[in-house]
Amino acid sequence: MTEAHPQELSAFTTFRLGGPAPQVTVASTRDELLDFCAAHPLELSGQERSQVLFIGGGSNLLIADAGFDGAVCVVRTTGVETTETTTTDTRVTAEAGEDWDAFVAHTLDLGLSGLEALSGIPGSVGATPIQNVGAYGTEVGELISSVEVFDRVAGQIRHLTAVELEFGYRTSALKRAQIAAGTPQFVVLSVTFDLQRSSESLPVRYAQLASTLDVEIGTRVAAAHVRENVIALRRSKGMVLDAADHDSWSAGSFFTNPIVDDVEVLPAEAPRYPVTDPLSGAKIEGKTKTSAAWLIEHAGFSKGFSIGEGRASLSTKHTLALTNRGHASTADVIDLASTVVAGVEDAFGITLEPEPTFIGCSIDDGIRL
Repeated sequence: MTEAHPQELSAFTTFRLGGPAPQVTVASTRDELLDFCAAHPLELSGQERSQVLFIGGGSNLLIADAGFDGAVCVVRTTGVETTETTTTDTRVTAEAGEDWDAFVAHTLDLGLSGLEALSGIPGSVGATPIQNVGAYGTEVGELISSVEVFDRVAGQIRHLTAVELEFGYRTSALKRAQIAAGTPQFVVLSVTFDLQRSSESLPVRYAQLASTLDVEIGTRVAAAHVRENVIALRRSKGMVLDAADHDSWSAGSFFTNPIVDDVEVLPAEAPRYPVTDPLSGAKIEGKTKTSAAWLIEHAGFSKGFSIGEGRASLSTKHTLALTNRGHASTADVIDLASTVVAGVEDAFGITLEPEPTFIGCSIDDGIRL
């Protein structure tokens, strides 16, 4: 474990934003991560003895310009193990600090399918179950069998099953158990996935991906081919990390797609998608998902929209991403987000919910122009 020392947190986020922290520790092994947890416990009351922030890949964080006045642990643990569980299935366990996209590529190299539609997503393996990361018709909650965590209240390691994790749209029991933003009760140590030994993908579920692949929804194609096309789609939207592309200086999709109980609140032309249970795949009646990007665009915010001097703007490739154009502050991004939220609310009466975790700041801090 590296010795704790002051550091700018912008070095650890894909937004490249975030002020200083007085104590930053990089945990490269499980023992080092557990040592940090032991040194920074939670009381049974759920109150911390001191402020603590855990950072994985930093792809879903927006940290205040003032930084974080507490201990920070950057999780960089590595290791992947596989076990054949049936004649067709393999169980794969990855340590929390593994790079997510590299892990996806590794599973395909092993001849396993299931994660191909989640290619190109920045971040770490350990962060994926917290947010129930999903893209192009697949969510990790469908493929996770268990998550190994350190319970900072009980002071012990636990294994949580998929049922106990209570996955939902961009949420889980892990996320709901956070004491504060970025301050978990459960620190993810490893994640276990059940994958198929097959060169073919899961059935393609997402219309845009099916169109790109020139196949019908429900078709299985080569998993490697799906990965190539998903990465190309994400790159076209500025959602593959590239230091030279400011459209990728972001947290990916900044807002979740709204789920409404009353479909009548949506304009007739607004996209409508069924809401399904991530474990059973069954449709949830009375719930309808719509497109945040569509709402943003039809509220008058075009690609590249910016406020102030343009230090932060919507991506020039995709309206759902808020981006740092190279000299933005966190305050700039929050002002932009607040403006978009207010505009969508005025136009449609729907309040967009931000997807990133805010550290030391809030969307309510913004100046709505």
